[in-house]
Amino acid sequence: MSQIFHRSTNSLSKFSVFGALFLLFGLVWVLLEVNRSSYVTRAHEARPQPVPFSHAHHVAGLGVDCRYCHTSVERAAYAGIPPTKTCMNCHSQIWSQSPTLEPVRASFRSDKSIEWTRVHDLPDFVYFNHSAHVNKGVGCSTCHGRVDQMPLMWQEKSLQMEWCLDCHRHPERYLRPKAEVFNIAWNPPADQEEKGRDLVKEYAVHTRTTCSTCHR
Repeated sequence: MSQIFHRSTNSLSKFSVFGALFLLFGLVWVLLEVNRSSYVTRAHEARPQPVPFSHAHHVAGLGVDCRYCHTSVERAAYAGIPPTKTCMNCHSQIWSQSPTLEPVRASFRSDKSIEWTRVHDLPDFVYFNHSAHVNKGVGCSTCHGRVDQMPLMWQEKSLQMEWCLDCHRHPERYLRPKAEVFNIAWNPPADQEEKGRDLVKEYAVHTRTTCSTCHR
């Protein structure tokens, strides 16, 4: 019986199969990278706010401690958004006539909260407790970045599950002494993992990676 297909089609068919597999894996890789990109996570994207509050000015310039505004960060799940009264403690006397701060004064007069745009917005099915983290040696800048260098607030990390799990699986890489938790400029030492392992024992930190830890 005569040959229907040329002998070269054997190589072509093999190339097509392997080419399709490479293309499939390539598409999966591209999708994963896009999903991790700031295009999806909105990391490093400064969000417009009703008042252009500058952490760089208040934290780096004036030395305001995180806890002055975020009063419940050490004892509650939520760090807390400061009431307008906190702003007016200073701005009733400083820049008291600035047009930029009129929304703050209007909020104080009307007793209506300023509607800030949320920057770190976790899905509703994710449970996160600020106090559980800061009381175990996780610093503010570990998750929020160098807010003292942010004229407008942006999300520093992806906030995706793989990012959370990396810390939950290897807490020794990220823990710091409790005295340094609110030190935005703190940098990990060269022997961070060695000292981190000591802190894991000292603070009785457990590697919690079960689904129910965050999905309740």
